[in-house]
Amino acid sequence: MNNNEKAAMAYGEQTPLLQTVRVAPPRQRYTHSAIRRFCTVALAASTVVVVVLFLLLLEWLPTHDGHGRTWSPAYSRKAWLQRDGLSYAELQNILLETPKEEKAREWSQYYTAGPHLAGKNLSQALWTMEKWQEFGIQDSTVIAYDIYINYFLGHRLALLEKPGNSLGAFEKRDVLEGNTEADYTVKYECKMEEDVLEEDSTSGLPDRVPTFHGYSANGNVTAQFVYVNFGTYQDFDDLVKANISLEGKIALVKYGGIFRGLKVKRAQELGMIGTVIYTDPQEDGVITEANGYKAYPDGPARNPSSVQRGSTQFLSPGDPTTIGYPSKPGAPRQDPHGSIPSIPSVPISYQDALPILKALNGHGPKASDFNRYWQGGGLGYRGVDYNIGPSPSDIVLNLVNEQEYVITPLWNVIGIINGTISDEVVILGNHRDAWIAGGAGDPNSGSAAMNELIRSFGVALSKGWKPLRTIVFASWDGEEYGLIGSTEWVEEYIPWLSKAAVAYINVDVGTRGPDFRASASPLLNRALYEATSLVQSPNQTVKGQTVRDLWNGAIRTMGSGSDFTAFQDFAGIPSVDIGFGASANSAVYHYHSNYDSFDWMDKFGDAGWHYHVAITKVWALLAANLAEAPIIQFNTTDYAAGLKTYLQHVIDKTASSPFPSIQSSSSSLFSTLSTAIARLHNATSAFDTYTAHLAVNIKADVPWWKWWEKVKLLYEVKKVNDKYKYFERMFLHEQGLDGRSWFKHVVFAPGVWTGYAGATFPGLVESIDNGDMESVQRWSGIIEKKIDAATELLQ
Repeated sequence: MNNNEKAAMAYGEQTPLLQTVRVAPPRQRYTHSAIRRFCTVALAASTVVVVVLFLLLLEWLPTHDGHGRTWSPAYSRKAWLQRDGLSYAELQNILLETPKEEKAREWSQYYTAGPHLAGKNLSQALWTMEKWQEFGIQDSTVIAYDIYINYFLGHRLALLEKPGNSLGAFEKRDVLEGNTEADYTVKYECKMEEDVLEEDSTSGLPDRVPTFHGYSANGNVTAQFVYVNFGTYQDFDDLVKANISLEGKIALVKYGGIFRGLKVKRAQELGMIGTVIYTDPQEDGVITEANGYKAYPDGPARNPSSVQRGSTQFLSPGDPTTIGYPSKPGAPRQDPHGSIPSIPSVPISYQDALPILKALNGHGPKASDFNRYWQGGGLGYRGVDYNIGPSPSDIVLNLVNEQEYVITPLWNVIGIINGTISDEVVILGNHRDAWIAGGAGDPNSGSAAMNELIRSFGVALSKGWKPLRTIVFASWDGEEYGLIGSTEWVEEYIPWLSKAAVAYINVDVGTRGPDFRASASPLLNRALYEATSLVQSPNQTVKGQTVRDLWNGAIRTMGSGSDFTAFQDFAGIPSVDIGFGASANSAVYHYHSNYDSFDWMDKFGDAGWHYHVAITKVWALLAANLAEAPIIQFNTTDYAAGLKTYLQHVIDKTASSPFPSIQSSSSSLFSTLSTAIARLHNATSAFDTYTAHLAVNIKADVPWWKWWEKVKLLYEVKKVNDKYKYFERMFLHEQGLDGRSWFKHVVFAPGVWTGYAGATFPGLVESIDNGDMESVQRWSGIIEKKIDAATELLQ
């Protein structure tokens, strides 16, 4: 053992772990080492980029479905233009050739065969779901919500007279406080139901729906009464200015002009204790018995016993106990009484209204003494003078309304055709529930059309078609009470809808006459014109003429009154509502009456069922265009032009304002808003021009080896479609409108005192009407910011 080995053996546990290691001299490095490192990194990065692009192309380029058909996932050029399964022209042909009159008639006969009130039509919901599945929409299901709603228990309306007393012998409160019904005799007891007609098979059903109002208040009131014309805000204001006593009285109101719930609301606000609403033949134009037409069922005029049922909710859509969130089991409930009446109301026929109106003859001023809005009652030939009243104190009405309020399920049917693009969705809807056993016009002409539309899309599916965008079909429940089914669904799915929804297409009344009508977001105007130009009109007095040829092209602004409301006004989803309405010479449509029946439709409304087929085709082609076009078929320039028109209406209104501070500022008040709209118009013109060029470029045949050009093109298409999709959402104001925060859209909303009719720039207009300059300036600023946000989106 040498000395080194001995030294090593001397180490112990306490010896530090130190050791000398001999290291070889460093190797000579390569020259240009920095360049070498750069090349290595660049090569690795390039490899990653190529792999990523390859994976993207795998996502975008054609794949096979295992059945011999070639499909293309999201944003594939082949998916747009060279479909192996079905071309777009072939799809259009199927949608034009498949719908049939006999099938529409069959669906209508089913839906109208019995009562289907909201929350009482589960069998229809299940039948609808199963029928859609039979048509090929396998992904169809029923979605339930628990809704606060009322059903009929009982009612009465009687004209009472106190015998042995001269007119005016009692103080007005004697009727209410000092007398009982026993002190009066019944001068007329209203029937409050419609006649059973041998020629109308559903008018005599033992379980037919009684005449009542949705969300009407319970009550038993006896009082003098006042004729209040159409019960508009202005009508009531005219009465107040004329010193007509309203407090403690019952209002006798004509249907028409505004939503019925607002008639009851204003009467309640003015201290009236009940409301009776009837349909005056004045609303029927020239088709009246007074003009020699026979009444239904013998002719086209209104049956005198017809009664319009309907909701009296104060136009706050959805379940009034869950405003802003869905009515699912266990959801917290709000007090509904800010949204529904606290005074009772009942609907009656003009046959029942005649004795009540005649009892006012000679009492108070005549309607003809007021302005032009009070003229033209249609019962003068029956001895009605249209005096305002009040009725004398010994002539009173006893109004009884008994309703049962419950929380009960209602049922939406939802069907889905999944497209290749998961985050672009087109939604089609019609409501199924009706106020009566029939509903052949409202809503089941739309229901029959929807079934034919889905059957047509099912044929396309069977031939290998798959849409580019996802299509959702909805059969809503609860529309008649307050757009409940659609509103609850939107409130539940708002996160997904905000991200994915492209458009909503609504058909409520598919047909009740020959005149095509539409209301829409301006984004959809051109798509609507195109769809109507592709469908032959049932009226072929000129051979080959289309629906577009006979339509005047007028598109109303979006208000409320049907299931598009939650989509447009709450969620900012561009919407359109279409259908065929009555012409001046059409048979009178018995709205919400037992006589909106299959027999009326078969004889008067659409005798050949041709307009049912026509609305099916327009609806289907509009949906196909929105679902299939590579670039979403919107036009933002039309929207900007609409804003300019709406602002001019505001300026004109300001100039005629009765408030001096607002009137004097009319020329300068909205200059910055006008400038913002002009900027938006410039941006929309440039954007729509760019998308038109992009649409042409999509059709160009790009060689496969220029894959980077394809990637760029597909990226640009995705980007512009996102901008189109979110454009309408730019006009949502999270805090909502003043006093009705559920309505979020700053451009469109129902009028605060009209209901159905659309109001533009509602926050601004209502501030002008109230003479509130501070609020006018605030809303002008809010709208300007929304317009600027839309401009920025497109740039």
